[in-house]
Amino acid sequence: MPNAREPRRLSIEPGGPVLIEGPVEIVREDGSTVTSDRFVVAVCTCRRSRTYPWCDTSHRRHSRPPGAGRSA
Repeated sequence: MPNAREPRRLSIEPGGPVLIEGPVEIVREDGSTVTSDRFVVAVCTCRRSRTYPWCDTSHRRHSRPPGAGRSA
């Protein structure tokens, strides 16, 4: 794994996952960890993924109506 002092690049996809330059290790709510050594990892933010915390594009099948979730 790269030096912890090197910054990681994160990209937030509107209505989609957070893309993180890998490899990554994620600590889950229960304290367990999951890892991925992929070049770019898609982390689910909608919690609809069957492979949570990894994104499986489930957010595409259950899209929000236009303008939902926006504050005026």
